[in-house]
Amino acid sequence: MGRAGDINGMTCFKLAVAASVLAATALTATVSAPAAQADTGADVFLAMLGDYGLGGIDPATAVRVGEAVCPMLVEPGQNMANVASDVADALGRPLGPATMFTGLAIQMFCPRAVTALTDGRPFSFLG
Repeated sequence: MGRAGDINGMTCFKLAVAASVLAATALTATVSAPAAQADTGADVFLAMLGDYGLGGIDPATAVRVGEAVCPMLVEPGQNMANVASDVADALGRPLGPATMFTGLAIQMFCPRAVTALTDGRPFSFLG
């Protein structure tokens, strides 16, 4: 595939990740009244995975990989495709589910990235 195909593929991939992040944001915004005791971020993340049909992942592995997504995003030379590929390898899952997992992890563990992704800006922990 030529350069134009690579660029179009990357654009589609970025749009898919942004869509999954926005869908996850919409889902969590519609959650009903909070429980008597608030869930931890890990519990909410695991529940989100189940809601999106991404169950069957060892919970400790899911949280560990999910929390690693944000630091991977800011590594020099990394992009969304690389991160989703790394997630797929870490989870032993195909790229499609790993892309959804990556989007949910971004929404849960690095929400500032949601705004940056939808605005087309690079994401950075530094500001």
